Amino acid sequence: MNASTATDTLGTALVTGATSGIGRAAALRLAGDGWEVVVHGRNAGRGAEVVAAIEAEGGRARFVRADLSNLEDLNHLAEEVGEVDVLVNNAGASWFGPTTDLDSPGFDSLFEGNVRSAYFLVAALVPAMAKKGRGSIINMASMAGIVGLAGGAAYGATKAAMASMTRSWAAEFSPRGVRVNAVAPGPVYSTPEQTVRIDGLGKTTLLGRGAQPDEIAEVIAFLASDKASYMTGSVVVVDGGRTAI
Repeated sequence: MNASTATDTLGTALVTGATSGIGRAAALRLAGDGWEVVVHGRNAGRGAEVVAAIEAEGGRARFVRADLSNLEDLNHLAEEVGEVDVLVNNAGASWFGPTTDLDSPGFDSLFEGNVRSAYFLVAALVPAMAKKGRGSIINMASMAGIVGLAGGAAYGATKAAMASMTRSWAAEFSPRGVRVNAVAPGPVYSTPEQTVRIDGLGKTTLLGRGAQPDEIAEVIAFLASDKASYMTGSVVVVDGGRTAI
C-alpha cells in the first residue's frame, strides 16, 4: 500500500457500505492511493476493523455509523462527514426470488437502501463539490440492471436506476467540475452466504468465474483518480464479459 503521510492526503473519500465486500475493498484501495477514507456502515465492530486495517498500512480513516434507509441517519452522516472529494455510493442490498414472494415493504426497502440513499447523499454532498469545482461520484450499478435475471426484477430495477441517475447527475454536475460515473459489476464473491449463487452466475461469464472484491475496487480507484479526468457519465462494466453476450 502506498498511502500518503497523515499530512499529505489527496482529499476525503466517503465509501458507503464499506465494512464488507466491494465497499471494504474500495476503502482499503482508496486509502492506499492516499485518500483519507470515511468508512460507513451499520456495524461499529466491523467498521473499526476496516479503519484499523487502513491505519496499519499507514493510511487515514474514520468510521461513521448510519442506517441509510433512514433519512435522519443519512442526514447525520452527511453532517458528520462534511465536505468530501470522492463519494462512492456502494451501500445497498440484494434480493432474488419469485416476483410473487417480494412484498411491498421488501420492495420499498430495496429502493430505499439502493436508490433513495444515493440520491439524497448526492443532494447533501455534491453542492460543496460543485462550489469547489471538482469532485468524483462513483455509483454502484450492476449487470443485473443491464440483463434480465430470473428473480432479479426488483433488484435489477434499483441498479438500472443507479445507471440512469449517473447519466443525469453527470449532465447536471459535470459542467461545474464534478465527474459522475458508475461501475456495473458482474457476480462478485462479497459474502460467504452468496458463494453458491456467485459460482453459478460466474459460469455464465466469458471468463467462467465470479470476481473478487479487489478486482472491482481497482476500477473504483481508477474512476476516483485523475487518471479518469476525462470520464463522466460512463457506466463501466466489470462483469467478465457477461453482458457482451
